[in-house]
Amino acid sequence: MIQIAFVVYPGFTALDMVGPYEVLRNLPGAEVRFVWHEVGPITADSGVLVIGATHSLTETPSPELILVPGGPSTPVHARDEALLDWLRQAHQTAKWTTSVCSGSVILAAAGLLRNRRATSHWLTVSALKAFGAIPVGDERIVRHDNLVTSAGVSAGLDLALWLAGEIGGEGRAKAIQLAIEYDPQPPFDSGHLSKASTSTKAAATALLSRDSVKPDNLTATTMLAWEQALTAVRSRRRRRQPRLSSA
Repeated sequence: MIQIAFVVYPGFTALDMVGPYEVLRNLPGAEVRFVWHEVGPITADSGVLVIGATHSLTETPSPELILVPGGPSTPVHARDEALLDWLRQAHQTAKWTTSVCSGSVILAAAGLLRNRRATSHWLTVSALKAFGAIPVGDERIVRHDNLVTSAGVSAGLDLALWLAGEIGGEGRAKAIQLAIEYDPQPPFDSGHLSKASTSTKAAATALLSRDSVKPDNLTATTMLAWEQALTAVRSRRRRRQPRLSSA
């Protein structure tokens, strides 16, 4: 049996979690838990879709696999010390600690990505550097030991299939891929910054900003950036302070 903990927080992006869920729930002996501070309904970033948290964080201290989705409210939850503490503790015994999209910012805020290569959604990948991570913007899945991060939203499906192969074997992963008929053939070819036109980038940024500019998210983003800037300044000052030599 493998216990899989999906961190489901208010304002998460649905596909970040639902896509991987449809893959990973098909692993042999999978026990899926949607975890949050308390059990109950959690509303996605759309404000319409609701998913139930089935277990609390305290009820799930040692999952084998952790997955943190992204969403416009990421900055809010990247300042949630109870969540960050749980991630630090659970990561110590987890076989895999993973994220989709801007969920990697939460892992970074917990200190799990320091000096490690990691990716995120193209809009947030640069934010990882402020937490001491090594941002990677041109890879869909980035693994560093048992920490695995993926690019934005739809990349969660690729991450989950990769994990399925590592955990259940290539045969099981291929069977899951066929079962969900995951055979991408998009009608357009603008799914990466390197392929998108300037106008497409502007339109996509406007779409993403729609939820990010909500007061709580905007305030949290500002505070998160401020806190990381202060941490960086204090760290530099400590390095510059001369050490007193003993007589």
